Amino acid sequence: MNFFRQTWLIAAKDLRIFAKDRFAVVFAVLFPVLFILLFSMLFPSAEPDAGESALKLYVATEETPGGLSHQIIAGLVQSPGAHIQVEQKDYQEAFTAVKDKEINGFLAFPADYSEGALTGSGTSLKVVTNSEAVNTKAALDGLARGIAARVNSTQVSVKSAIALLEKQQLTSPGGSVDFAKIQEVIAGMAASLSNPRPASQITVVVERLGPSEAPPSTNWIMPGYLVMFVFFAAAMSAESIVAERETQTLERLVVTGARRSSMLAGKFLFSFMRGLGQVIVLWAVGIAVFNVDMGLAPSAVIVISLLTVLMASAFGIMLASFVKTRRSASTVGTTLSIALAPLGGCWWPLFITPAWMQFIAHFTPHAWATTGFNKLMVFGAAFQDVVPEMLALVGFAAVFAAVGMWRFRTEA
Repeated sequence: MNFFRQTWLIAAKDLRIFAKDRFAVVFAVLFPVLFILLFSMLFPSAEPDAGESALKLYVATEETPGGLSHQIIAGLVQSPGAHIQVEQKDYQEAFTAVKDKEINGFLAFPADYSEGALTGSGTSLKVVTNSEAVNTKAALDGLARGIAARVNSTQVSVKSAIALLEKQQLTSPGGSVDFAKIQEVIAGMAASLSNPRPASQITVVVERLGPSEAPPSTNWIMPGYLVMFVFFAAAMSAESIVAERETQTLERLVVTGARRSSMLAGKFLFSFMRGLGQVIVLWAVGIAVFNVDMGLAPSAVIVISLLTVLMASAFGIMLASFVKTRRSASTVGTTLSIALAPLGGCWWPLFITPAWMQFIAHFTPHAWATTGFNKLMVFGAAFQDVVPEMLALVGFAAVFAAVGMWRFRTEA
C-alpha cells in the first residue's frame, strides 16, 4: 500500500505543476488542434461531383485493321458502362498526348496481338501512363487484366475442343478417316454451344442509395498529429525528470523514505495521465468539431490510442535515464520527436510513401500507430486487422520500459 501511495503522491504533484504551467498545457492540447485545423484547410475533403462524369479510358492498337484487337476495342467502345467510357485513339497520337500530359494514359495492343492470342504463342498488353497518374494506371491495369482473362478463357475452350477431337475414335478400322464420326462429334459440340450452360461469371452491381460523402481529410490528419504530440510531450517529460535529478530533488525523496520504484512508477503514471488527457481532448474535439469518423471499430481506435500513450510514456522514462543534463534532454527529445514524426507517417499518410520508406518507417513506433489508425479510419478495417499494430506498440513499450527501469537513477 505504501508503494501505491507514494506513486500517486509523486504523480499528483507533477500533475499540479503541469496544470499551473499554461504554456505546457497549451502546447499539449491547443497546438495539436491548431495543426489539425490548419492542415484540414489545406487538404479539404474531396466532395463528390453532382454530375459525376464517367471515367474515360483510352485504348489504341498497332495492329492492321481487321485484327482481333480492333474487334475487342469496338466491343469496348460500343458497350459503355455507367461509370467507365472507352475511347479509341491512334497509337502515336495517344503516346504523344500522354507525353504532353493531355491525357493520363492509355492501353495499347501490340502489332502481333492477334497472332499471339489465336495461336497460343503468347502476347502482351501495354499500359502507358504518366508517372503521377496512379488512379488511371490502376483502372487501365484492371481493364488489361479483364481482357487477358477473357482471351485466356477462350484459348482454354479452343484447346479443350481440339483435345476432345483428338481423343475420339475418328478413324475407321482400315485406318481411313471416319467422316461420319467427325460429323457426329461436331454436331454434338454445336448442340452444346447452342444450349450453353449458364456461365460462371462475377457481376459487379453498383447501387447508390443516397448521396455519397467523401471521408473527411481529418481521418488521416488527426491521428498523425495525435501520435506526434503525445510522443513529443512524453519525450519532453524527460527534461523535468533530469531537472529534479540535477537539483537533488529525487535524492531528497529517497531520504524521506520514497522508494526508487515508487518514483519511477510515479513519473510514468504522470506521463501516462497527461497523455491520456491529451487523447481524450483531441478525440472529443475531432469528433465534435472536425467530424472525424472513427471507422467500423471505434474500440480498436481507443486501444491503439492507449497503447500509443503507454509507449510514449515508457520512452520518456527511458530517455531520462540516458541524458545527463536538462539541455541535452530538451535537445534530444525535440530532435527525436521532429525526426520520427514525418518518418513514421505523422505528417502524411505512410501508405503514399515509397516502399523503401515504409520499410524504414516500421522501425519506429510512430509508423505502427499511424498505420493502425489509417487501417481503421481510412480503409474501414476491423478490430482483428490491427492486432499486429497493437502488438508492435506493446513490444516498443515493453522495450522502452525495461531499459528505463534498468537505467533509472536518482543521483546526478
